[in-house]
Amino acid sequence: MNNLLVVLIAYLIGSISFAVIVSRAMGLSDPRSYGSGNPGATNVLRSGNKRAAILTLLGDAFKGWLPVWIVVHYGAAWGLDARAVALSALAAFVGHLWPVFFRFRGGKGVATAAGILLAIDPLLGLATLLSWLVVAFVFRYSSLAALVAAIFAPLFYVFMFGPDVIALAITAMSVLLIARHRKNIANLFAGRESRIGASKRG
Repeated sequence: MNNLLVVLIAYLIGSISFAVIVSRAMGLSDPRSYGSGNPGATNVLRSGNKRAAILTLLGDAFKGWLPVWIVVHYGAAWGLDARAVALSALAAFVGHLWPVFFRFRGGKGVATAAGILLAIDPLLGLATLLSWLVVAFVFRYSSLAALVAAIFAPLFYVFMFGPDVIALAITAMSVLLIARHRKNIANLFAGRESRIGASKRG
């Protein structure tokens, strides 16, 4: 019963779309109506409003971090174990991808995944973020950086803690994140992918 409650709460928190909320609050166009159509920080940045993009990034990361951090630090007092950590992580991530509050039309999960990994273990999150930053800085493609980070995240976890149920949840998140980037993968191969900071509207 406790695990079901954890899944429900984490999913609902993950379903909060900060890209849409921040854009509406700041009088910007709906991020689902331009660029990649993805309600995430990278697409909000294409609006030309860096403040909105930063707020979206922080909000999406926070909503992934919060439920997992609570379970990690206080779950034992409620009889929750590693399975609850894994379930809260996956539920928050799925909430971002398919948010119940926004007709199940969500983002790709990069910032939310980063928040989740930081909540599971700060060193794990930082290692994954570093891999993202290196690829993003060198190649200037947010999608490519996200794909590389998604591949490395479960490998980092297994190297640090060994294979367990949390590793399975991170692997599932990585698979979902890569699947959500299938159009970006095609664009990368075709040379049509937008670089970080591009302001063109599609």
